[in-house]
Amino acid sequence: MPNRRRKRGAGEDPPPPPLDASSIGGAVLAGDEDVKKLTFPITTILASLAAAPRRRALPFLELNKGILPDEADDDDEVVSPLTDPADGPTPPPPKRPRAAADEAASAPPPPQPQHQRRLWVKDRSSEWWEQRSSPAYPDADFRRDFRMGRATFAMVCDALGAAVAKEDTALRTAIPVPQRVAVCVWRLATGEPLRLVSKRFGIGISTCHKLVLEVCGAIRTILMPRFLQWPTSPSSAAAVKASFEAASGVPDVLGAMYTTHVPIIAPKVSVSAYFNRRHTERNQKTSYSITLQGVVGPDGAFTDVCIGWPGSMSDDQVLDKSALQQRAAAGMMAGAWIVGGGTYPLTDWLLVPYTHQNLTWTQHAFNEKVADLRRVAVDAFRRLKGRWACLQKRTEVKLQDLPVVLGACCVLHNICEARGEPVAPDLLQDLQVDLVDDDEAVLDNPVRSEAAAKARDKIAHNLLHRGHAGTAFF
Repeated sequence: MPNRRRKRGAGEDPPPPPLDASSIGGAVLAGDEDVKKLTFPITTILASLAAAPRRRALPFLELNKGILPDEADDDDEVVSPLTDPADGPTPPPPKRPRAAADEAASAPPPPQPQHQRRLWVKDRSSEWWEQRSSPAYPDADFRRDFRMGRATFAMVCDALGAAVAKEDTALRTAIPVPQRVAVCVWRLATGEPLRLVSKRFGIGISTCHKLVLEVCGAIRTILMPRFLQWPTSPSSAAAVKASFEAASGVPDVLGAMYTTHVPIIAPKVSVSAYFNRRHTERNQKTSYSITLQGVVGPDGAFTDVCIGWPGSMSDDQVLDKSALQQRAAAGMMAGAWIVGGGTYPLTDWLLVPYTHQNLTWTQHAFNEKVADLRRVAVDAFRRLKGRWACLQKRTEVKLQDLPVVLGACCVLHNICEARGEPVAPDLLQDLQVDLVDDDEAVLDNPVRSEAAAKARDKIAHNLLHRGHAGTAFF
């Protein structure tokens, strides 16, 4: 095969020149088609970029008109479609001199218009209380309403004034002390629902409830140490013993004891503990109660109270939980007797009647004298419940607040007894059955001390042979 390669020499095409920057700029070497083909796209792109009109980076969107036209020149001002184009651009605020600016900054701000604060208060009428607080209101009617005369009521208000008084505020005037005490006393005396008490005194229901608890708490704190005291001094104890012995012939008697039950609303916890079986059987209705144990002196005033134990507890169980039992355990009851009923045990300091069958004349005579002494306590509890009718019905007071309320009733009872405030007879008519039913149970083992049994027999013998025994047992 012949060698067809041509020798390098004349007639050959020259090699392409090196690519130069001048050729990329658009000046192509004449007669060189390869370079022309290489540089044409680049020059075309650069020329098109140089000839293209400048555009805005972000077009504005006109409400309900689409996009603003792109043909706006650089000198044309673009206005936001959210403002009125006719208004034009907002001019900058004029600059004030520094002195004027400092004066304006130091000047006080202009006064703001004062808006008077308004408070909506329900309009209530206090005509009922204003009538009874008037000096023209008869004293007998006042004593009938509040279970005490005006002088006794004023004494209670003066004693509690510093504890229950409130100051006036910008929104309302404070309730006066006499009205505060009257709300509490009326509530305790009648046991009316709080909504009726609210209407009588022209005060809100919640305020009435708060006043009752506040006044009762003040009575317990201030008046109880003054008017409910145990005879601790030898002279006072001797005076009490002499009074009881003169009335019955039984020596060394320091008080008569009784326990009653106060009905309550069924509690939310420990319901069975407050269930009162005897009241349930008598009334044919489920009853719940708490106990009120009290020791009464010869004047009918309470000297010791134990309040708040559940109604399912017996009298001897309540006695074991009381402070009186603790006082006796500490030896503070030595040489003294407390007279109780058949629901209590016979101890070294608690004197109770004979409860077994086939009693002798001496034992019958002793039981009569014990009953006379114990009647002092029964009558005192009758007057207590007659004065304060809240003790006869289920109250709206919470269970944890009841001891304070019942303690206040006992203190007010002592105040009325000390000041000779009588109890209306019609208030005592329906209390006989209730007090008798509280004392029906008899203990299975009433004797806890043989020494006390011998002392009781000696007292019974002396009563019969010294002519102090009665003859009702014949």
